[in-house]
Amino acid sequence: MSASERSVVIADLGLGNLHSVARAVERAGGSPTITADPDALRRAGKVIVPGQGAFRDCAIALERGFGAALREVIAAGTPYLGICLGMQLLFERSAESPGSLGLGHFAGTVERLPSALHDPDGVPLKVPQIGWNEVDSQHGCLPQRGWFYFLHSYVCVPSDDSLTVGRVHYGTPRCAAVSRDNVFGCQFHPEKSQEEGHFLLTRFVEGQGWS
Repeated sequence: MSASERSVVIADLGLGNLHSVARAVERAGGSPTITADPDALRRAGKVIVPGQGAFRDCAIALERGFGAALREVIAAGTPYLGICLGMQLLFERSAESPGSLGLGHFAGTVERLPSALHDPDGVPLKVPQIGWNEVDSQHGCLPQRGWFYFLHSYVCVPSDDSLTVGRVHYGTPRCAAVSRDNVFGCQFHPEKSQEEGHFLLTRFVEGQGWS
């Protein structure tokens, strides 16, 4: 692959661990650029939208021009990887911030994890979900079964269940990854998920199994 083909633009919406994502992209063979310029996103060959924090803050960033740029990026067929909030933004709205709007690319909502959760042995589970959990998947960018690092209190609930390409069991089976065409979103953090996360980011950089 040429240097331009390995170029990855990381959207700076004012949230998230941008530099750790950039370092993980470099380890995967990519050439990352962090930008807060919506026009730079429009020119990108590949786009990553990471995020940690509040849905409302991301929704405000969308209104500042990022929303129009990301919709154009997706419509153009540019590979899009949404991480954590970057996945949640693909949906219409979130219970975390009623009235705030996401991109609405996928129909569905983002809901808070219930407070009374237990594992199969009856041990209480904490909210937020923090730590390593096993994800089952049939998508080409994920191992069929692998361990990934999660840090979140809200989960995506797609209206179309066929969007779900990765599931995690946390109290009950839940959506951990979604994909359709050039768009992929994951609730877990590949930049913190060692070998399994490296596998996903490498596939993204190389464009393997992405659409």
